[in-house]
Amino acid sequence: MNVVVIGGTRFIGAAVVRQLVSQGHFVTAYHRGIHNSSLPASVRNIQRAEAEMPVMGFVAELLKPAPDVVIHMIAMGEADAKAASEFFRGRTGRVVWLSSGDVYLAYGRFTGLQLGAIEATPLSEDAPLRTVFYPYRDPAKSAADLANIYEKILVEHVGLNDPALPGTVLRLPKVYGREDNADLATVYGFRDHPQWRWTHGYVENVAAAIVLASTNAAASGRIYNVGEQYTPTIAQRLAKLPPSKVPPNTNPKFNFEQDIVYDTSRIRRELGYVETVPEEEAMRAVSAETAAAY
Repeated sequence: MNVVVIGGTRFIGAAVVRQLVSQGHFVTAYHRGIHNSSLPASVRNIQRAEAEMPVMGFVAELLKPAPDVVIHMIAMGEADAKAASEFFRGRTGRVVWLSSGDVYLAYGRFTGLQLGAIEATPLSEDAPLRTVFYPYRDPAKSAADLANIYEKILVEHVGLNDPALPGTVLRLPKVYGREDNADLATVYGFRDHPQWRWTHGYVENVAAAIVLASTNAAASGRIYNVGEQYTPTIAQRLAKLPPSKVPPNTNPKFNFEQDIVYDTSRIRRELGYVETVPEEEAMRAVSAETAAAY
């Protein structure tokens, strides 16, 4: 397959590109040219200033050869999702849009963005979404700041409602790996809330899910949660991890009665997804490397 990856040069994106190449696919990476040194030599790099987030501009070179599928790693909101949709409409078989579990109403309950009754978990792909948009807006920042335009609900709406451009949406968990969240602050930081649960995913496993959904036509028109099959409590995780100096997260807005746990059975059932590395093993390895660095 010919695959265009938008923003595929670091962390999740780089892992996706490496796995696509290892499976024999021809990959074009569209990016700014800052982190391309980690990509396989066979990857065609198209470096443009227009690939700065939010990506509003695309070049004809992306269509030669015509992509079978486009993976948009960094769609931030409605405007840039529309720009990508308009450019690739009729020019590719499908676009895979990366979203987030922060679209769920449960996330709004946890952060205090939306008050109300606790949402039952695990959250299936059909669970209620937030009705208050822009979860990270900061009035102190400019209107063009990424935090002020970020809204994955709007990305999903664009990606799944264009009859001329089939789409797939992947809702990602909290991702960790050697390049990002390597200190597992999203685990250690909540040690004071031992019964709370938050679905995580090792970067290589998340990338494997993205590659699987991108290369499988059965994923067209579908939404998939991505993440570990079972989400332990913070206490259960810490019992199997080395000590850490990560300070506790003391955000007073967080409601720890609301778990953030995703049901990831759909992608396993429909596409046959399985982790390439057991999540518990991956988390122990990443945490051990970080602990050794102190």
